[in-house]
Amino acid sequence: MLKTTPVKDQGQSALCWVYAMLATIESERLMQGDSIHLSPDYIARLYLAQQARSHYLGHGRPAITLRGTAPMLIRLLQTYGAMPYDSYPERQPRANYNVLERKLQQTTRHATSLSQLQQRVDNLLDESVGVMPADQVYMLGATYTPLSFANSVCRADEYQALTSFTHHPFGRSIALELPDNRMGDLFLNLPLDTLINRIDRSLRNGHPVCWEGDISNDGFSFAQGKALVNPRLHISQTLRQHLFEQRQTTDDHCMALIGIVRNRKGRKLYVAKNSWGTNNPFGGLIYMNENYLRQNTICVVMRQKED
Repeated sequence: MLKTTPVKDQGQSALCWVYAMLATIESERLMQGDSIHLSPDYIARLYLAQQARSHYLGHGRPAITLRGTAPMLIRLLQTYGAMPYDSYPERQPRANYNVLERKLQQTTRHATSLSQLQQRVDNLLDESVGVMPADQVYMLGATYTPLSFANSVCRADEYQALTSFTHHPFGRSIALELPDNRMGDLFLNLPLDTLINRIDRSLRNGHPVCWEGDISNDGFSFAQGKALVNPRLHISQTLRQHLFEQRQTTDDHCMALIGIVRNRKGRKLYVAKNSWGTNNPFGGLIYMNENYLRQNTICVVMRQKED
């Protein structure tokens, strides 16, 4: 199993894509010998502030939301930078981001100028999430800006998003039709078997994979730490496509895949690091079988070069 930072709890928020992609980056750097632990709230706060400005200037549109997809996190790192977890840790009790989204929309409706809005938004975010740290990062004797720190842990071209659906040609990068693909990110479309092989190769070579997919089915249980589809079934490309088109397979959740193990029957299981806290039999981890992966994966993000 790959090295990881502690399992976190996203609380009342839709920030699984932030937690999972940051966990993927952290494990990647830890496997390279770095010591790194990144703040989810830093990204969430700055993204909310940006949306509040856009909501105000756009006369109430678009809606303020923290829903997103894993590739968006890499874009936001290039925009806002990154902050170590210890510099901007999760406040206890956790901020309720669902409530915070609504409060920010109310704030934009009552503001009379951009400067007034900015002050009110900053005050609300300070109170709910925590006062922002200094705009410098000190790490191993070096000083970074948040942007240069982000680039040191995750280059813009370091990761690639992959998917597998037949309504687009294989071998092309496509803007996958997901409600949460708000920035129109591109995904390389691959045959299902090729996608699974890429995931396996990445994990076996010591590189984590950010997984995004469906957890609305009966096979997923956080309480039991499992994500299983009957191993006797044949999960084909055709079946997978049918479930997606019938909206039975939906884009629900993100986790970081951090290893491959075998159960007592010798069947392959993928170890997923979740972000719902540690209150399950495996300290917050989920064990996912290959059929679950084949059926319920919407997309993955992994390092492009597995050197």
